Amino acid sequence: MHTVVVEPSGAGADDVLAVARGGARVELSPAALDGIAAARKIVDDLAGGPDPVYGVSTGFGALAVRHVDPALRGRLQHSLVVSHAAGMGPRVEREVVRALMFLRLKTLASGYTGVRPVVAETMAAVLNAGITPVVHEYGSLGCSGDLAPLAHCAQVLMGEGEAEGPDGTVRPAAELLAEAGIEPVVLREKEGLALINGTDGMLGMLVMACADLERLFTSADIAAALTLEALMGTERVLAPELHAVRPHPGQAASAGNMRRVLAGSGLTGRHQSGIDGLPAAPRVQDAYSVRCAPQVAGAGRDTLAHARLVAERELAAAVDNPLVLPDGRVESNGNFHGAPVGYVLDFLAVAVADLGSISERRTDRLLDANRSHGLPPFLAHDPGVDSGLMIAQYTQAALVSENKRLAVPASVDSIPSSAMQEDHVSMGWSAARKLRTAIGNLTRIVAVELVAATRALEIRENTLGRGPVLSPAARAVVAAVRGAGVAGPGTDRFTAPDLAAAEAFVGQGRLVAAAEGVTGPLA
Repeated sequence: MHTVVVEPSGAGADDVLAVARGGARVELSPAALDGIAAARKIVDDLAGGPDPVYGVSTGFGALAVRHVDPALRGRLQHSLVVSHAAGMGPRVEREVVRALMFLRLKTLASGYTGVRPVVAETMAAVLNAGITPVVHEYGSLGCSGDLAPLAHCAQVLMGEGEAEGPDGTVRPAAELLAEAGIEPVVLREKEGLALINGTDGMLGMLVMACADLERLFTSADIAAALTLEALMGTERVLAPELHAVRPHPGQAASAGNMRRVLAGSGLTGRHQSGIDGLPAAPRVQDAYSVRCAPQVAGAGRDTLAHARLVAERELAAAVDNPLVLPDGRVESNGNFHGAPVGYVLDFLAVAVADLGSISERRTDRLLDANRSHGLPPFLAHDPGVDSGLMIAQYTQAALVSENKRLAVPASVDSIPSSAMQEDHVSMGWSAARKLRTAIGNLTRIVAVELVAATRALEIRENTLGRGPVLSPAARAVVAAVRGAGVAGPGTDRFTAPDLAAAEAFVGQGRLVAAAEGVTGPLA
């Protein structure tokens, strides 16, 4: 199995995905262990001194003014974790918890947190044993760290709370640690605080969202190209010289993808002349949802590029409070504030909502006999006897509407906590949670457009019946969609399983793979 070596310098997005989704093992490098030990020596020296040091010999938050007796400091760290493990609501996904734990381990390995090496080693062992703490939906305000989510993970390191074992069964953490041969950690000065002060949950979800959206933006370009072809639109709006005069890189990439999918099509532009028995229907230009597809998807791509930049910076960061500096200082700071991550999570939700919106408008155009240029109403096999894709578009519209609601930013909100000590928070965890829902919805929205476009293309080919009509890429996609179990236009059978199959086809990257089998790598 692939092993990710955790270094003091941080981690890459690929490392997060490998651990969170691929189940990769983790290993602390010798340099990381040396750095952890060096920072711990500083904490131990300060703990033995007379001066109060935040997080080492004092309380926390609004209680930071209290100096804590050395005999009570272990109890203080334990109490901190247990009291903060107060999440509520449904469990969050296993991949989110693994990403969260790996990213907290990444910060422990930076040498800025002051924990003992055994704390980091135990966290790595829990990940490698396939033990996943039970973390709940609610409990993070995105400031002072993703507190409740991280506290539920820290609790498991201590042999308390509940976790999911490698077999998927939720059991007491103590049992799972014992079976894996992992000794629970007894926390000392600074360690409880170091385990819960981080943006790890929201960052993990941002990294995974970026990976998912990279695939979805390409999928949306393919679906848009197929719709343009099915509507016999003009590909001339995709000419590179047109996009060069408005030099947004995402726009150029989307237009390039669409051009490559449409290469060799016998349908684009046919509406101008009325050949092959079709009535002449001169159109100077296509509707915005078709003509402006690269501009909308491209703006989303550029937003994604910015989000990736923020994620890369955060992946290189050590987020904790206080930080143990190499010169021996232990300094309180505000690096745990989730604003940088929360903003881009919300920005991505806006782009996701708009991409879904333009996709639905293209689908509606394919189904409307007054605007589809010769296609049957709702792409039905026998219009009037069956409804075709009418209600599939209703479902798509409901998803678009929900994504518009989810695009309302969470990061503009703040609610004070901790007796007004924590009086401005980021709500970054909430921004991440709603973005995950929106991305799932976008996958379904693109899947509905794909179903409509491929049915329309087959109808065009069956109607025209003269030589190669579809582009080679479109023909490959249609064949792959049918091979995935989605019903074609020659039948009145179309049910929810067809949409589920289409959703999986898009979500698992098979749409991109089918097109790239002809076009080569797409942007």
